[in-house]
Amino acid sequence: MTDTANPANVHEDGSSDRLAIDTIRTLSMDAVQAANSGHPGTPMALAPVGHTLWTKFLRYDPAHPHWANRDRFVLSVGHASMLLYSLLHLAGVKQPDGAPAVSLDDIKAFRQLGSKTPGHPEYSHTVGVETTTGPLGQGCGNSVGMAIAERWMAARYNQPGFTLFDHDVYSLCGDGDLMEGVAAEAASLAGHLKLSNLCWIYDSNNISIEGDTDLAFDEDVGMRFQAYGWDVIHVDDANDVAALTKAFEQFRATTDKPTLIIVHSIIGWGSPRAGSEKAHGEALGEENVRLTKQAYGWPEDKSFYVPEGVQEGFEGAMVERSAPLREAWEASLAKYREAHPDLAKEVDAILGGTLPEGWDADIPTFEADAKGLASRDSSGKVLNAIAKKMPWLIGGSADLAPSTKTDIKGEASFEASNYAGRNFHFGVREHGMGAIVNGMALSGLRSYGSTFFVFLDYMRPPVRLSALMELGAVWVFTHDSIGVGEDGPTHQPIEQLVMLRATPGLDAFRPADANEVAVAWRVIIENHKQPAALVLSRQALPTIDRSKYASADGVRQGGYVLADCDGTPDVILIATGSEVNLALEAHEKLVAEGKKSRVVSMPSWFRYEQQSDAYKESVLPAAVTARVAIEMGGEIGWDRYVGLKGRTITMSTFGASAPIAKLADQYGFTTDNVVKVAKEVMAA
Repeated sequence: MTDTANPANVHEDGSSDRLAIDTIRTLSMDAVQAANSGHPGTPMALAPVGHTLWTKFLRYDPAHPHWANRDRFVLSVGHASMLLYSLLHLAGVKQPDGAPAVSLDDIKAFRQLGSKTPGHPEYSHTVGVETTTGPLGQGCGNSVGMAIAERWMAARYNQPGFTLFDHDVYSLCGDGDLMEGVAAEAASLAGHLKLSNLCWIYDSNNISIEGDTDLAFDEDVGMRFQAYGWDVIHVDDANDVAALTKAFEQFRATTDKPTLIIVHSIIGWGSPRAGSEKAHGEALGEENVRLTKQAYGWPEDKSFYVPEGVQEGFEGAMVERSAPLREAWEASLAKYREAHPDLAKEVDAILGGTLPEGWDADIPTFEADAKGLASRDSSGKVLNAIAKKMPWLIGGSADLAPSTKTDIKGEASFEASNYAGRNFHFGVREHGMGAIVNGMALSGLRSYGSTFFVFLDYMRPPVRLSALMELGAVWVFTHDSIGVGEDGPTHQPIEQLVMLRATPGLDAFRPADANEVAVAWRVIIENHKQPAALVLSRQALPTIDRSKYASADGVRQGGYVLADCDGTPDVILIATGSEVNLALEAHEKLVAEGKKSRVVSMPSWFRYEQQSDAYKESVLPAAVTARVAIEMGGEIGWDRYVGLKGRTITMSTFGASAPIAKLADQYGFTTDNVVKVAKEVMAA
């Protein structure tokens, strides 16, 4: 490697490439120093990697950053955000109005309120950022989802003479990413699927925040990835542009497996803190910045300096290679619309985020039935009805499809031998599944992942990120309560609903019967920028008689009056999911005793809170303080609906292993107990 102790060896030549590389380094140093916050060392070390990939290989037209067949660049090592911002600036990436995606002023405002350059890259906040990264390993998982999406779209839409989709996906990751289990899960699946359009660039600098990675991480990563079925390439020096070029060429020539390029770098390269954890997560300090610029042969008195010709050369190299590719693609798509109009309508819908005509025509209406269906079963029926009309609704489960009812009937599995399959087998990899589903959604697909509700705990980060990105991923969770029964407390979710409801921007539905399930699915599919979770039962739920009670269309408002009385109610029973039928039974008993009772079904708190004050007053009038909430989950949050004088029948402990009827008796989920509590709040 280059001798960082000798400044004369740092600035190797005066070439335009070296000038651009050092511009990336110094912009990164200056931005972190100005903010007095950030991570300068990795961008300094990896500037040659970013420059080589973007100027020589990445098929990406800066003037059209949303071109559907562009190569994707994912910065999984999100704390190194200044590397990406520098690349976006030098590439001249444009916003839709033609303004720079990242201007020099934006870089000067690094990590400041309202800037386009937040501490970690954020999707849709900054044009050119392909996904929100920061939690390590998530970008790796997203990149696998993007590679899967490209393979699926190529298999379905490419036709003789028309190659609409053939892009590659690059993810830049570090030691921290590859310590995280989510990256291992995603890498294992990528190897199994032989995703040869996927390249991870691993920055092996042996430094973490606490010090040398030998403190906790000394495995042979290359051998691990070979075992996953990846091609592994080593580049001994991150500054060796020729070796980097050869590595990317080898990736582009590989057709049967994903590629891991292990790049050995020195963090904070060229600075007095080179090779130290001190170059990782803090500004270098003004004197160290000066000394580093001196080592680079850079003007020591200039900050945020972009030498003349650097941006023009960087952007020019990308435009020269990619603009003709993008223009040819657009011309090909125009001809494709004539040659394959039906498939072209699907492509246009995916790219535009629109729905096919009649997409909901086959959604069933369920007749009243005292026996009913488990909501996981009715969800499977609705999912399949929509999937017939919407081919890009695709997904699977973490090895639980027979239980979550998420198989698309009559469709093949997505495998290396058949990339056109619509049923995905993620294996027992909940965390990896979540990150991959997000990557598929980032490519325009309506993707879903499913598992038992209690295993939300294994995939919480990608669910949260789907909400942060306003990404229309669908999360299907079954076995929603202590109604799981004999499987016991390890499989009985208690606090999971609270977590979903506490997540800003995530619409969580716990439907009461099959018709509420159908409306929930309609609402979910209609909102392609709204992530949603369906929380579904294992046990059968009676299908409510809608000729007697209110229409399930009330699900659109999140909460609605299901059963009512004349005049002002004496008591309001509020419930979700399987407990709604329990509330109805209690309601009928109270009515028979001459009480004025109202039942409110509240499948989505998120949607209910979006309603007008007048609507909410019509459902839960302030004057009625006698209220009871019934839910087989944690109590937290219900106080906003029951008030100080109301009561809840909820779970304050974990469950137990027993038949569901015994559990209902044990924890008070019985008609008699609901009636008893209702009378107590009325008398209070």
